[in-house]
Amino acid sequence: MKLVPLSETSHLPRWQRPQVLLFLMAFAMPVAFATWSALLNNFVIEAAGFDGADIGWLHSVREIPGFLAIGVIALLLVIREQKLAIVSLVMLGLATALTSQFPSLGGLLIVTLISSIGFHYYETVNQSLQLQWIDKKRAPQTIGWLMSMGSLATLLAYGLIVLTWRAYDLSYDLVYGVAGGFTALVAVIAFFAFPQFEGPTPQNRKMILRRRYWLYYALQFMSGARRQIFVVFAGFMMVERYGFAVHEITALFMVTLVANMIAAPLLGRAVAFFGERAALMFEYAGLFVIFLLYAGLYHFDWGVGMAAVLYVGNHIFFALALAIKTYFQKIADPADIAPTAAVAFTINHIAAVFLPAILGYIWLTSPIAVFLLASGMAATSFALSLLVPRHPEAGNETLLARRGLPVAAPITTVIK
Repeated sequence: MKLVPLSETSHLPRWQRPQVLLFLMAFAMPVAFATWSALLNNFVIEAAGFDGADIGWLHSVREIPGFLAIGVIALLLVIREQKLAIVSLVMLGLATALTSQFPSLGGLLIVTLISSIGFHYYETVNQSLQLQWIDKKRAPQTIGWLMSMGSLATLLAYGLIVLTWRAYDLSYDLVYGVAGGFTALVAVIAFFAFPQFEGPTPQNRKMILRRRYWLYYALQFMSGARRQIFVVFAGFMMVERYGFAVHEITALFMVTLVANMIAAPLLGRAVAFFGERAALMFEYAGLFVIFLLYAGLYHFDWGVGMAAVLYVGNHIFFALALAIKTYFQKIADPADIAPTAAVAFTINHIAAVFLPAILGYIWLTSPIAVFLLASGMAATSFALSLLVPRHPEAGNETLLARRGLPVAAPITTVIK
């Protein structure tokens, strides 16, 4: 595969430039993942007889590869990031295509683990490539558009499910197979259609933990813990408590995606204008209120309409998480982006490995307690966001940083 430095990509045809590859992958990945997510709650209840504890275990296993995303650093010793992203997409697609062939707890745990390796390793490398290939000044807007592209792909997948599921009496086998096969096929095409892009700064090939990144690590940890509660239990609640069928839960996802398609580019511009600190404070304050309302929903039974509004609102606030990426881009040593993306993904998934399983048992007796815990996590994230400077940069990573001092030496572990 031909190596092309980023500085020379302007000479390539427009369709072969790195930004196009980012958008193509941003479109391909959600087709498999969104279809898996849309059908999952109905599939596990109808075909595998899951309860709250089973779904908790499934999502805990799904998050193990995220916790082990640090392994990406070792893989980068033998494979370039761009190739690893594409291989991971193929793995995600093929595992998604096979999901319905294993309608049992044990079978679903295995195939979910495989698809999750593809998903999490792709996401780790993709985040690194975005921060390396996109100019800092344009990063918030461009990442916002990439999120919008992902939302468009997800919307198309959901739309096809809603329009065809009942009309043509589709099976889980067919839908999972087509969606997963599409993602794998696009990844293979991307492998052969694009040259290998080479960034201006060689990336460190060892695990790096820097003291000056501590706030970024803390924000990642809280984000992962809080998000898991929503991802695992909000959709499960719509099926278990309100009896949503496949086409109904997918229609809700579609409304969410349309809102995200509109909001993500606007939120990217807002982050660029107001700064990461204000964006993160707004996100966490909003999530604090939404999770409190989720708890109130169970206590006062405000109905399915309120549950749907909260679901959509939660996703819109989550879109502001792009501010964590651009905050890191501003404070990072350019050579740290790839290894730190892997470390951050692992940190993001520390709680995700055990939290869904534990909360699955709590859910059986008190769903309110689960959402109150999420609200507390949002409040903690808000407190951390207060430490983000208005203009973060190397040497000014937090409001507690003392200017004029040399950057703290890294704590490193070398993987050979």
